[in-house]
Amino acid sequence: MESEIKNFMKIWLFAICSACYSLSLSRIFHIRSGIPRLLFILPIIYLFTVLPLSLSSFHLGGPTIFFLVWLANFKLLLYAFDLGPLSTNPITNNNNNNNNNVNSLSLSHFISIALLPIKVNQQQPSKPTNNKWKSVLIIAFKLLAFALVIKIYDFTQHLPKFLLLINYCCHLYLGVEVTLAVVAAIVRATLGLGLDPQFNEPYLATSLQDFWGRRWNLMVSDILRLSVFNPIRRVFSPLVGKRWALVVGMIAAFTVSGLMHELIFYYFTRVNPTWEVTWFFVLHGMCTAVEVVVKEAVGGRLQLHRLISGTLTIGFVAVTAWWLFLPQIIRNGVDVKVINEYPVMFSFVKQHIFFCFKN
Repeated sequence: MESEIKNFMKIWLFAICSACYSLSLSRIFHIRSGIPRLLFILPIIYLFTVLPLSLSSFHLGGPTIFFLVWLANFKLLLYAFDLGPLSTNPITNNNNNNNNNVNSLSLSHFISIALLPIKVNQQQPSKPTNNKWKSVLIIAFKLLAFALVIKIYDFTQHLPKFLLLINYCCHLYLGVEVTLAVVAAIVRATLGLGLDPQFNEPYLATSLQDFWGRRWNLMVSDILRLSVFNPIRRVFSPLVGKRWALVVGMIAAFTVSGLMHELIFYYFTRVNPTWEVTWFFVLHGMCTAVEVVVKEAVGGRLQLHRLISGTLTIGFVAVTAWWLFLPQIIRNGVDVKVINEYPVMFSFVKQHIFFCFKN
């Protein structure tokens, strides 16, 4: 555990230095956006891709892989072309994507936005106090729910498959949301940035478009929209028309998401992908595209009750996740590894906290 933490600290030290270097490209060396800046960014993208390979634990490696290999790399690619969150000013609500915006970011803000899964709210630098306490209570409740989900694994042998499916889905959702919420709370407390929530109660989704576009992991949705959906739609609109360009763009964005998940799963399992995860996202991309086209065609004349549409949406996500998303995790024992890491992690933290109080 101690060597793993040392590797973890080294990786993030390299990451912070790399973010400083990336900012210097526009602020100090005045490398113009486009291919010239991209050439200077590519070594950092390679570095962010290989650094997490030295981590073996899920709870340190998982967030590092997600933050650096996926989000940071995509943000830097966008930054190379003066697009994305690194090319806007999170303080003054300036939406012009140019070098002046990058230059107006402080170094700490640039590092945080580049390396962490935060979505800056440009309209309000800080949240009202009542909303703050409401958010704290919600996170506390979800932490308790997360602890309950972990405890349920003690009874895995006695659980029917459908309850195990529900527990896996809850574990995935709560684990990701709690992790992102804790990171956002630290950034908000230290830098005073107003941040949008990463999740918007996805279990209340009434359609696939609502689930993926407005409720689930909104930072990833924004990045994919800027880096994949918008360019693809812009290229295909003159060729196939706006409606079909939208369909192509959506399927392309979901496919890229699937490929990135395959890469993340490779870091966890270190075995060749079987492409089930990619097909999970391709399937959802196609279904979401069909849903959007049908909604546009019927013009709101056919609308299911929220209870029915919500149940169908969450049920479809859960069943397809069990069919295509989770098998690679279960087949390679990642779920067992994750569960077995919890007591080790808690024991390590408890031991060092006791040591600190003793001294």
